Amino acid sequence: MSARKITIEPVTRIEGHGRITIHLNDQGDVEQTYFHVDEFRGLEKFTEGHPYFEMPQITQRICGICPVSHHLAAAKACDRVARVEPTRPANLLRELMHMGQMIQSHGMHFFHLAAPDLLLGFDADPAERNVLGIIKANPELALKAVALRRYGQQIIERMGGGKRIHPNLAVPGGVNAPLSIADRDAIASELPEMIEIGKLAIIIAKGWLDSNKELADTFASFPSNYMGLVDEEGGLQLYDGEIRMKDAKGNYLAQFKDEAYLSHIAEHVEPWSFLKHPYYRKQGFPQGFYRVGPLGRMNVIDKIGTPLANEEFKQFRTINGGKPIEGSLYYHYARMIEVLYSLERVGQLLDDSDILSSDVRNYPANLQIPGHGIGVIEAPRGTLIHDYSTDENGLLTRVNLIVATGHNNWAMHTASGAVAKAFVKGNELTEGMLNRVEAAIRCYDPCLSCSTHAIGKMPLDISLIAADGTLLDRIVR
Repeated sequence: MSARKITIEPVTRIEGHGRITIHLNDQGDVEQTYFHVDEFRGLEKFTEGHPYFEMPQITQRICGICPVSHHLAAAKACDRVARVEPTRPANLLRELMHMGQMIQSHGMHFFHLAAPDLLLGFDADPAERNVLGIIKANPELALKAVALRRYGQQIIERMGGGKRIHPNLAVPGGVNAPLSIADRDAIASELPEMIEIGKLAIIIAKGWLDSNKELADTFASFPSNYMGLVDEEGGLQLYDGEIRMKDAKGNYLAQFKDEAYLSHIAEHVEPWSFLKHPYYRKQGFPQGFYRVGPLGRMNVIDKIGTPLANEEFKQFRTINGGKPIEGSLYYHYARMIEVLYSLERVGQLLDDSDILSSDVRNYPANLQIPGHGIGVIEAPRGTLIHDYSTDENGLLTRVNLIVATGHNNWAMHTASGAVAKAFVKGNELTEGMLNRVEAAIRCYDPCLSCSTHAIGKMPLDISLIAADGTLLDRIVR
């Protein structure tokens, strides 16, 4: 028997295009795997020469799923370039839009991309194992899922000049329009119903994990560092805060302000992927790799600043006796805790006395441009860093983006390899077997277009090829 290679291309039910190669030994066991991101990253270079203040509109074109995250991270970097602090009402409005982003993105991922595996089964017919299958199996749940995402999108639309995708709100020094009473009341009117849907999503996620605990505890489970934003009390922060890093045992590695990120984070390049591999600089690569996003955030914070989500977080932390939770499937539970937090946070923001203020923008005290600004935010998929340098005219000379999916690159590589070694055996290809490998990637809800900024079609053609080039088996979607 000759050594073989399985190629899964592309990984399905994610945003963007990636592939996995699985190398088998002569006995048919997995010897090595690679998670390849073949899209080319170009945005950092082609934005050079543009005025810095265009970046909140340019960078959100990276993606149609999480444009608000790039819009706001870019605006925060532009605040720094212009040396202007947004007004308090402006920060409230930016955060409110960001909560809409978290609700719609997390809701879409859980119900439309992850739920087909969890509710219909990893081995279900792929013709049924999709959002249409969810609608057929549980139409009432499907309608609630659509309503949750629609609610998040409408928050963005009401605040973003009527645009659900690529909105127009944040500008250097604040936002370009206040929130109207009518829009505030419309958002508030549906909030109780949406919170109930958020609670239901948590029940579904927890119920599946409890019923499949052995699988959940072992599926793509491995030690790593973790990273996320926290407030002054160690609470969950999605819009602003300091960056905290913990190790696999829950010990503090570092906590630092965004402008110090290059002192703690470095990037490594592997020849089999265009996407870089960030790591904790003091530990080196790959020992210093870390995870971000919902699971990473739950593993670094001490509490959550809304009552319902905080109670759920307390239960979450008991799963592994207070130590970091390593199983990748727990990303889904953590993601739904963040949806509940985001919904509760919407209520807090709407109740703030400044939310309707017309004092929504500060202007630079002078026109001298210092030439450098960094903006950091917690995108749905994890910590997002925008770093801009300009010349004396405010034209960009250097742009560095570390996108959330990039932080998780080595973790996704590790996760897919662990699942392949656990489930890919022998000489016969089964769709469900390979779907489990894809599901390891889907736990992280990667946005490969964000991290590499490319477009393209996404067919699925899985081939099992012998070392001599003979086609042994093939699955096509």
